[in-house]
Amino acid sequence: MTLGFPCWDQAPAHWDWLAQDEDGQWFWYGVQPSPGIGGGVWRSPSRLQQFAAQGEPNPSWMHSLYQRPEQPSREP
Repeated sequence: MTLGFPCWDQAPAHWDWLAQDEDGQWFWYGVQPSPGIGGGVWRSPSRLQQFAAQGEPNPSWMHSLYQRPEQPSREP
């Protein structure tokens, strides 16, 4: 089964980045990732990277980096 864009509600706490590799795999990142030298993938330290979902292959993967949207502040 192929999933679409992952929901931010599923992201690990304080992990503020999401990106899709060329093969369609989405990953959450604890730090801003960089495009891999060999192409087709995003890179970050492995302990700060977690599988999020499987999507369709994406030839425009370089344009798939998203930062977590701002959360409205809650008043006490």
